[in-house]
Amino acid sequence: MELLGAATVVLLVCIACLFSFASWKRRSGKGKMPPGPAPFPIVGNVLQVKPKNLAKSLQKLSEEYGSVFTVHLGSEPVVVLHGHDVVKEALVDRGDEFATRGHMPIGDRANNGLGIVFSNNEQWLQVRRFALTTLRNFGMGKRSIEERIQEETEYLLEEINKTKGTPFDPTFMLSCAVSNVICSIVFGKRYDYKDKKFLALMNNMNNIFEMMNSHWGQEKEHPSSSFHMKNLITSTFDLFTAGTETTSTTVRYGLLLLLKYPKIQEKVQEEIDRVVGRSRRPCVADRPQMPYTDAVVHEIQRFISLIPLGLPHTVTKDTCFREYVIPKGTTIFPILSSVLHDSKEFPNPNEFNPGHFLNKNGAFRKSEFFMPFSAGKRICPGEGLARMEIFLFTATILQNFTLKPVVDPEELNITPTLSGTGNVPPAYQLCALPR
Repeated sequence: MELLGAATVVLLVCIACLFSFASWKRRSGKGKMPPGPAPFPIVGNVLQVKPKNLAKSLQKLSEEYGSVFTVHLGSEPVVVLHGHDVVKEALVDRGDEFATRGHMPIGDRANNGLGIVFSNNEQWLQVRRFALTTLRNFGMGKRSIEERIQEETEYLLEEINKTKGTPFDPTFMLSCAVSNVICSIVFGKRYDYKDKKFLALMNNMNNIFEMMNSHWGQEKEHPSSSFHMKNLITSTFDLFTAGTETTSTTVRYGLLLLLKYPKIQEKVQEEIDRVVGRSRRPCVADRPQMPYTDAVVHEIQRFISLIPLGLPHTVTKDTCFREYVIPKGTTIFPILSSVLHDSKEFPNPNEFNPGHFLNKNGAFRKSEFFMPFSAGKRICPGEGLARMEIFLFTATILQNFTLKPVVDPEELNITPTLSGTGNVPPAYQLCALPR
């Protein structure tokens, strides 16, 4: 009886596999869904797609299936866009068709379709428009925001000075500094780095960012007015989460790279001394005269590819794309790392090299492949603020301190610890020596 039972289970599994394979064959090919590896029932392409390293798994599959292909995360088909041309075509050239946010479990559970990041349709348009207008009224892109950042850099420098050249982990103070900029915009005040409520907020945001990058954050399946208290609170928290963890993580990863490559740090400091000097703080107006520093900041964002998969999109109707048909409701992954690490645009893309953003004369070189904030209608609404913060925090720290690693630079590990949907630098310590 036991043998008969085991044989029955094996037979049922085989039948399920055959049905799954037949269904996949019917749906994929020209004029149908994009091609991709045959999925197993229930678990999908778990053998080919590793949750802990989705970006690299999908890059490998693109070498076999091309720039548009399908994978199954569990039983759900996902269309992957790999490479600059297809990502730009979908998000920019055909932005209206691909602007809808795809499902993410953490967003579905925490935001319930509210806010800016995970909402859709008219509600998303209204809230995003309102957020951008409000941020502009508060000084986004204007001198008042720059002054808030510069004010916070003074508190950050004070905290770094307290270390007196001894080793410390910069994670906490960078998160507090970046978050205080948002606090000053939204609440009109900053918080002491030891304030208990402020610390609780920092901890919650860090936990949410880690959950978004975990295996559990990647695999599962309104009010009539957009302007109500719950949506306002959710939208505000979206600004905090997106505007704190991503920016502070970028600066933290950037400092690690400057520890790894001290010659690059020296060149940035030489340029800061030449253009800004020591008697005043760096400002945004200095940026055009600081092509090397600007290139380093861009290269940090390109190299780390903080959100390698971007956030998921979806299509609201059956959509013809290239020679395929993407069914309504299908999740779309535009792989931002495939654009940021394109070897045709950036030779040796896995090397940290500011020369990727410099021309032969040493002037800054713009690139349409620079998409760390995504592109099109769903581009990060805080891009201007984040770019300003990353430049000013990095330049001001290097103006005042020389950063030294606690181990030999060659021994420093710069491989991200989380590489599901986000690349987070490994924990490290540094010494900040006053200049």
